[in-house]
Amino acid sequence: MVEVRARWSALAAGIEAATPAERDRTVDALRALAILGVVLGHWLVTALTARDGGLSTTSPLEHMPWLAPVSWLFQTLSVFFLVGGHVAARGYASARERGISYGAWVGQRLGRLFRPVVAVLALWGAVAAAMLIGGAEFDTVRSLVRLVLSPLWFLLVFAALTAATPLVARIGPLWPLAVVAAVDLWRFGLEGPEWIGWVNVAAGWLVPFTLGAAWSRGALARRAPALLLLGGGVAATAALALWGGYPASMVGVPGASISNLNPPTLAAATFGLAQCGLALLVREPLARAVRRPTAWAGVALVNLSAMTVFLWHQTAMMAVTALGLLVSTDLPGLHTVPDSVGWTAARLLWLPVFAAALMVCWAAFRTHEQAGRRPKASRAARSAAVAPTAAAARTAAAARTAGAPRTAVPRPGTGPAKEITRV
Repeated sequence: MVEVRARWSALAAGIEAATPAERDRTVDALRALAILGVVLGHWLVTALTARDGGLSTTSPLEHMPWLAPVSWLFQTLSVFFLVGGHVAARGYASARERGISYGAWVGQRLGRLFRPVVAVLALWGAVAAAMLIGGAEFDTVRSLVRLVLSPLWFLLVFAALTAATPLVARIGPLWPLAVVAAVDLWRFGLEGPEWIGWVNVAAGWLVPFTLGAAWSRGALARRAPALLLLGGGVAATAALALWGGYPASMVGVPGASISNLNPPTLAAATFGLAQCGLALLVREPLARAVRRPTAWAGVALVNLSAMTVFLWHQTAMMAVTALGLLVSTDLPGLHTVPDSVGWTAARLLWLPVFAAALMVCWAAFRTHEQAGRRPKASRAARSAAVAPTAAAARTAAAARTAGAPRTAVPRPGTGPAKEITRV
């Protein structure tokens, strides 16, 4: 145990030394919390039950609706989009200042998102084909593949908003919020077509994304806007759930007529406003917490593998569930119907096992998330950067000719340690 602590302390010290002093660690902490919230939420509200030698998906929220508050804690996608908007807006502004083209910038950003996806699709394509050839039930294979692919819709929306950063960075969040409200009014109040709800897939997540862009401009630096977001979001969400006919759960529930998440509803958008307000309010406590090297090391490591964790956490849960089928009886909290408090207690005991399986996936596939090279600056920007170095070299040469002491000339690329990779 002492040796483990010593190694962790040494790793934390190395990460601390490699982190630039000006880095806003709060952004990374919020991203890590959002990712971990989604992972734990899926592990708690998604269940695979054994039936006739196969597996089918269900949810404890379907059998125990009073567990809906669990979704309020772990449905943290709005915080992820808040951070995404903040990082994208700042990153694009920084890229322009360095002379990096839009194409190079967006290519790097999207590459970080989609490189890990290739491994997931390749592995599960092979697994699904092998299961079908081996005689597995089609419904079982479909349930498993659907769980694996379900996170990808989020990734596609996030990628689209990131690519549109130059267009949406200056949009206020009230505009997409108004679109969400209008779509819901048409869909539910005027009995419009169901397909119109899919407009909210973009508009709903654009709300926290534009809040993040506003944060990057300093518009949300004071506490008053954050308090307004939190209070207004809570009040609006409560009103919509109590009197507007919206579900209390902030995630989809099998068999429910309305899902707040698929596609996003006005209740999901107002709930996201409350989440963003709370995230902005806890920035100072988070900043104090991640000043400690050990705490920062944990946050940094989650961020370095954020997409790997996000994409493979369902696979980890399914792997444990499938291996459990080797036991002759259904295991509580793993294969049994989630219809009692006993199931919930048993499920909590399985979480460390899921985490261990996820660590195996992380060790096997994290290399796919390694960041590529930084995008090259334009020729004009490179010329501007080289000019001072060339001038310094000529000055040093002249000084040596005149008999002055030798002066070291800075060389390109010899800066401080590389910054911890952002996702």
